[in-house]
Amino acid sequence: MVAKVRRLTGQKKVGHAGTLDPLATGVLLVCLGNATRLLEYLVGGQKQYRAIIRFGITTDTLDAEGQILTQQDPSALSEAQIRAVLPRFIGTIQQIPPIFSAIKQDGQSIHKRARRGEEVIVTPRPVTIASLTWVEWQPPDLTLDVVCSAGTYIRSLARDIGEAVEVGAHLGGLIRLASGSWSLEHAVTLEQLAADWSPHLISLDHVVSHLPRTDLDETNATHVQHGRTIMLDPSQIIASPDGLPSIAAPLRAYRDGELLAILLLTDPEQNLWKPHKVFAGL
Repeated sequence: MVAKVRRLTGQKKVGHAGTLDPLATGVLLVCLGNATRLLEYLVGGQKQYRAIIRFGITTDTLDAEGQILTQQDPSALSEAQIRAVLPRFIGTIQQIPPIFSAIKQDGQSIHKRARRGEEVIVTPRPVTIASLTWVEWQPPDLTLDVVCSAGTYIRSLARDIGEAVEVGAHLGGLIRLASGSWSLEHAVTLEQLAADWSPHLISLDHVVSHLPRTDLDETNATHVQHGRTIMLDPSQIIASPDGLPSIAAPLRAYRDGELLAILLLTDPEQNLWKPHKVFAGL
């Protein structure tokens, strides 16, 4: 998708904020040009998915595109059995990612090693699943809405739920409904971009609107432009819309109403802020 957007827009610098599996559809955040410098503020947000979990079959990739490993008859599986195990997957849990994934070990994605037949050992890591909402049960398929932290693998969740009910399962389908505050209803298709991509551009300011802000006078704005540290009184800082504490968060700085820079706090006692990313002249 990044390559297609690059060709459509003529922009050399294009990046994405979080991969989607080949099987999946839905929200994919793509940044163009200097907006790629803001990717770090997009990748860590909470994700929302609609997942189809198919019981009775396990695969090596944990999804419908993989080679079948085991098959069991899931016809005796009841809704009550599945509902009984779901609570154990809510909250912060230890999850083993798929070996066919973009996780890197020794500088290389482990899926490349797995496809070469090399042994891959993946250690569990903590992820947070905020909610699992039951959507539909049409045996052998369960549709769930999942709200989770960045880094959660829904394929692994499908595998683990299948193991919990002792018939196995894989991910039959996946839609990313939202990434952070960016939802599917506001997304555009590749066909829409191909027709005319420019109306769909979103400003740098909107991308970081969740961060606290400050408005700089001309003196401090000039210092920031030249990479100098500045002192800001706490009263000059406006809290983010969601109340994010400014003391722990990057700060978006404006000059004459336009986004000038992202600042980081370097000395809480003296209220010193250092330019982290400067957008002057963009």
